[in-house]
Amino acid sequence: MPDRLLPALFLLVTAAPLHADDTPDASRGDHIRDACFRRQVQEIADASLADIHTRADWERVRPEMRRRFLEMLGLWPLPPRTDLHPVVTGKLETDAYTIEKLSFQSMPGLYVTANLYVPKGLKAPAPAVLYLCGHGKVVVDGVSCGNKCYYQHHPAWFASHGYVCLIVDTLELGEIQGVHHGTFELDRWWWHTVGYTPAGVECWNAIRALDYLETRKEADPKRLGVTGRSGGGATSWWVAAADDRPQCIIPVAGVTDLQCQICEGEDPRYKDGVISGHCDCMFMSNTYRWDFTEVMALCAPRPLMLENGDHDYIFPKDGFRRLSEKVRRLYDLYGAGDRFRLFETQDPHKDTPELRLEAYRWMNHWLKHDDGDVTEPEPKKFDPKQLKVFDKLPDDAINATLDEVFRKPAVLELPQSPAVAREWWSGKAPELLDALRDQVFRGWTTSPPPLDVRPAEDVTADGLRLRAYDFVSEEEVPLRLWLLTAAKVDRPTLVILNALDEKGWHEWTEDLGPPFTKALQLSAEPKRNDEKLMQNRNTLEFNKWAFAAVAPRGVGPTRWSEAPPNPPPAGGGGQSGGPAGRHILRRFALLGQTLDGQRAWDVRRAIAVLRTLDALKGAPVWLQGDGDMAGIALYAALFEPDVARLDLYHPPASHRAGPIFLNVRLFLDMPQAVALAFPRQVRICVRDDAEAKAWDWPMQLQKDLGKEYLQVQRVSD
Repeated sequence: MPDRLLPALFLLVTAAPLHADDTPDASRGDHIRDACFRRQVQEIADASLADIHTRADWERVRPEMRRRFLEMLGLWPLPPRTDLHPVVTGKLETDAYTIEKLSFQSMPGLYVTANLYVPKGLKAPAPAVLYLCGHGKVVVDGVSCGNKCYYQHHPAWFASHGYVCLIVDTLELGEIQGVHHGTFELDRWWWHTVGYTPAGVECWNAIRALDYLETRKEADPKRLGVTGRSGGGATSWWVAAADDRPQCIIPVAGVTDLQCQICEGEDPRYKDGVISGHCDCMFMSNTYRWDFTEVMALCAPRPLMLENGDHDYIFPKDGFRRLSEKVRRLYDLYGAGDRFRLFETQDPHKDTPELRLEAYRWMNHWLKHDDGDVTEPEPKKFDPKQLKVFDKLPDDAINATLDEVFRKPAVLELPQSPAVAREWWSGKAPELLDALRDQVFRGWTTSPPPLDVRPAEDVTADGLRLRAYDFVSEEEVPLRLWLLTAAKVDRPTLVILNALDEKGWHEWTEDLGPPFTKALQLSAEPKRNDEKLMQNRNTLEFNKWAFAAVAPRGVGPTRWSEAPPNPPPAGGGGQSGGPAGRHILRRFALLGQTLDGQRAWDVRRAIAVLRTLDALKGAPVWLQGDGDMAGIALYAALFEPDVARLDLYHPPASHRAGPIFLNVRLFLDMPQAVALAFPRQVRICVRDDAEAKAWDWPMQLQKDLGKEYLQVQRVSD
């Protein structure tokens, strides 16, 4: 009987969206969310380099910190250093230097377009500078000439003063354009599921650019410098943290801390954090929950100068000053205080002569031992078309679709022999659970606060009893659990917990309606579905069941004003609802989390609440959800072994569509997650045969195991 009745309980589609005045006060959800962000940012900042008291402390952990940094860029293990296939397509001449227009492949098919500025009359290898471009778009007649054209005055100065300088285009603004704005505006939330970030691509291209410089007889590989501004400033410290070859490092206007990125900004446009002013190339996939201090620390004790304007609205001064003070202490531990400097000007986010001249002085001092006067004559400017590398773009370029191949998801294939499959899975399952704890849900708190379960409402009407319990999911995240029983049933024999998305929340409130409005935390009475109410009452009374429901953060009573999570964007894998919502979701990822991952935590805490209720002692717990929330419920159950059964309605076949968890597809996908729930009973409800086929993997595994844990059933919506 439960199998026939359950699909009709919570998940019957009956409701139209609530009117705006029926929605809970969204400012409450905003306050909860922002308070949680502030606390976590502070926790990360407080932990940053906190255990480093001596030089030996740092040198002991530095190798693992480097490895973790590369991992968060998607570069661990490092990709193969394949043949660069450098091609010079043309040269330009001035009185002081030659410009070679060239390309190389940082990996097969990933083309990097560049200009190499070589001083004339060199008699010995010269110091060399890698210049990394910011977001300076140069398009002529609809054709991208690369941002190397926008920043050409920088390599021109270096070449005029005895440096070999290689300036490289970025992925997004090069001659062969890729994508930096996957989560910024394209709702490619699946980037998070494979740990993909264009910051890793830019860092890899810069590493290979250093490889190329080392092949040039004109360049001295022992005197390499790296600099760039804005996005190029960020890449300057990515590559210096990842690679020890740069011996002088000057990030310009590319650094601020998590507090400024997520919580505060000096400009009214970014008062809630400057992340909305930055594309995805500015951020690593922050699995290990670093502030940016650790990245800068990996440059020590090499000469490092940070440059920034005091009125830079997307790199606020408070942020780069906080970072600088921590890094300065590390340099002092090395006795190398003279090798670290913060240079500030009273400028906005702008490429000013004052910033350029100081960068030239710093580079001269450390790479040429020259402390003479520095001036900046007006350089010769070339037409962008003259600096363009390709007349025709290569047919085999993968730049435009690089995000599809740069980070490959894991593919788990079942052994052909059932006996081998059983042995393989017995070892693989705990390995996968460990990976989920360490790499996917590392952002879950390891010291949760007390649940602090408090009865909030107890209403009996129309043969139903609705009890509401307030509890604490994590600090600053109060939620409510609802428990619905028949009025005549004191001790239910089973409790079915439904994890609600926004659509499910609307249906839940309409299933009950008045007089349960206050208990449901609604400001206005919803229209009641009398037929569904009677159906629920009869089912609960006949079976002596209890229905429970939880709306995780951002849903229902804690919904956000900026971005209702429903509906997701076309193509799946997102919960944005608009530009403001996108940047909120990006904040989660910058804290080493995702919203869906935190919602899985909320469901776990709701399960814990059920265990505290005397009326439910001894009652089995079933857990269910619909769509992405089915996946969230599934993962919550993996860490709550006393969940007896899962009912998953139309879960996504892959995390590419959702739910979005950090790094998850590097280890497994939804079919393997279902198998991890064994030996609990799992029922997946699908619409058709095509949807059912997605679950062949766990169906085959259970056949190999000689057990029956999983049912895949076709049901209508």
